[in-house]
Amino acid sequence: MNSWLYLLGAIVAEVIGTAALKSTRGFTVLGPSLVVAAGYGTAFYLLSLALKTIPVGVAYAIWSGLGTALIAVLGWLLYKEALSPLGMLGIALILAGVVLLNLSGKAH
Repeated sequence: MNSWLYLLGAIVAEVIGTAALKSTRGFTVLGPSLVVAAGYGTAFYLLSLALKTIPVGVAYAIWSGLGTALIAVLGWLLYKEALSPLGMLGIALILAGVVLLNLSGKAH
């Protein structure tokens, strides 16, 4: 069970790092740049802990899929980036894929 918490933490850390990327202005602003480095460093560390028991394909699919969906929603909320109905469908399909992957039994 700890591995799943590590994976969840990796997703959150990656989303925090990615959300801060825009504010770095090409890594010319120190504060957000440090948030990006800390976010990605934490994400990869926690992902490595999760990989002790979760297969790499499953963990990476969940990590990247949920991270992508969350950052798309955050971009829409924080930066007022466009999110079309087709984009929303894409996010829903990513989430459905993560659920199906977990239900397939290969995740456990």
